[in-house]
Amino acid sequence: MAESIGVLPGLSPVAGKPVHAAFDGSRLTSDAGILLLAEIDRRLGICERLADCIEDTRAPERVRHSLAEMIRFRALLIAAG
Repeated sequence: MAESIGVLPGLSPVAGKPVHAAFDGSRLTSDAGILLLAEIDRRLGICERLADCIEDTRAPERVRHSLAEMIRFRALLIAAG
């Protein structure tokens, strides 16, 4: 019986290199699902929308990471387990 191989097209490049996701590894496992979650957030802007709802009281000249970046990082860490 032939199995269907799913391919996920249209992922954004990482460090200038294309990303291709295929679900044909049968027994392989990885944390590639995090790339998919990051891509979903990138396209829908979920973390940016959430950050817009939070008042940032930090001194702008001392800010290195935006609220959206911190929210995205924390959400992906939680998803990674």
